[in-house]
Amino acid sequence: MKWGDVDFDRGILVVRRTVQRTVNGLIVKEQPKTDNSRRLVNISPATVDVLRQHQKRQAEEMLKFGLRDIEFIFTNTVGNLMEPRKVNHIFDRIIGKAGIPKIRFHDLRHTHATMLLKQGIHPKIVSERLGHSSIGITLDIYSHVIPSMQREAAVAIDQVLQKDRNTLSR
Repeated sequence: MKWGDVDFDRGILVVRRTVQRTVNGLIVKEQPKTDNSRRLVNISPATVDVLRQHQKRQAEEMLKFGLRDIEFIFTNTVGNLMEPRKVNHIFDRIIGKAGIPKIRFHDLRHTHATMLLKQGIHPKIVSERLGHSSIGITLDIYSHVIPSMQREAAVAIDQVLQKDRNTLSR
């Protein structure tokens, strides 16, 4: 991701490229897999604040090396795009220090989706945030969340019907 992909004022992140490591070790910035993969993702004010702090800290650090106008959000110590393996390595260290059971960096994506679904966010919105080509993909991947949502739906309909019964009996 590049700083130009963040609209701080509107709280929007533009997803327009991916970074992959090829067999021969080169990093390639590719177009996302599908049209839906290129998307706008709303980010919270707290996320905007964290990104602003990171941008400021990054600019201060890079200035020590005479570097200005860093385009990438996650860079190595000389301002170049951070390799995906390095991101994973740093994440592993953070998880270890926090005493959290080991998870992959990519698992954060699944955690994000699961948390949204459990909060009752419509699967279509979750699908759009993830860049899935269809809501069916999202539902197939996250169907493990659905059973608890089924129970919650049963309780919710019962509450509505109970209110209706109370209204009718007056």
